[in-house]
Amino acid sequence: MSEHIEKTIDIEKILQSKMGKKARFVPAFAVRWLKRIVHEDEVNAFLWESRNLTGTEWLKACVRYLDMTLHIEGRNNLPDKDDGKLYTFVSNHPLGGEDGVALGAIIGEHYDGRFRYLVNDLLLNLPGLRPVSIGINKTGRQSRDFPRMVEAGFQSDNHMLMFPAGLNSRKKNGVIHDLPWKKTFISKSVEYHRDVVPIYFSGRNSERFYRIANWQKKLHLKVNIAMLFLVDEMYRNVHKTFTIKIGKPIPWQTFDKSRTPVQWAQWVEDKVYEL
Repeated sequence: MSEHIEKTIDIEKILQSKMGKKARFVPAFAVRWLKRIVHEDEVNAFLWESRNLTGTEWLKACVRYLDMTLHIEGRNNLPDKDDGKLYTFVSNHPLGGEDGVALGAIIGEHYDGRFRYLVNDLLLNLPGLRPVSIGINKTGRQSRDFPRMVEAGFQSDNHMLMFPAGLNSRKKNGVIHDLPWKKTFISKSVEYHRDVVPIYFSGRNSERFYRIANWQKKLHLKVNIAMLFLVDEMYRNVHKTFTIKIGKPIPWQTFDKSRTPVQWAQWVEDKVYEL
């Protein structure tokens, strides 16, 4: 790496922040492997080149950097930005990287940057992403703050973009599909009178990724090892074409007492996969 590029992603510092003094026991070869698998040099080079961009403009730069071709169907289903209403946009999560970037770029451009993601707190290490993100630590102390952070997002005058599965899709019995969707987007959309816009994103990760994710589940590992490979998966998906299908907004009044919020979440998930 050339000397003038400042490191935004520093594996050694991340290990220290997550593990404290125990980080020094991680073998040097393991640290080198981690740096390679998260493409530390390439990611830092891009972050340095795009350091003056934030929010939607940064997301659009990511789409260009990853050379993504996006075919958007149903763009006319995106509600008018001047209709005075706020919406919850929900999507399946096949990739874990490009899908979030692409949808953020599309929704950010359409709504002049007035949207927020709920993201894993590790992604707050990306300066360009931080202004449009509400960070959630899925594993640590911050998970207790999850309801408060969600509340802040829905109380704001921003549209919400959510991946209700929480983690990206897994492969089960030969089929790539999201994990069951959480109910938060239903209960909060009803509470704050936000219609829900369903979005389907095409795409898949490598067989290696799904094997690792399945082994992780079989071994009951608490550490999300599969997540370590998501940056590498992102680089494997460079130059690819993705189809994005935007469905018609679902009025929040739809989610009545005839089903539980969990059942309504499943219903919307099914609608997304039907798109």
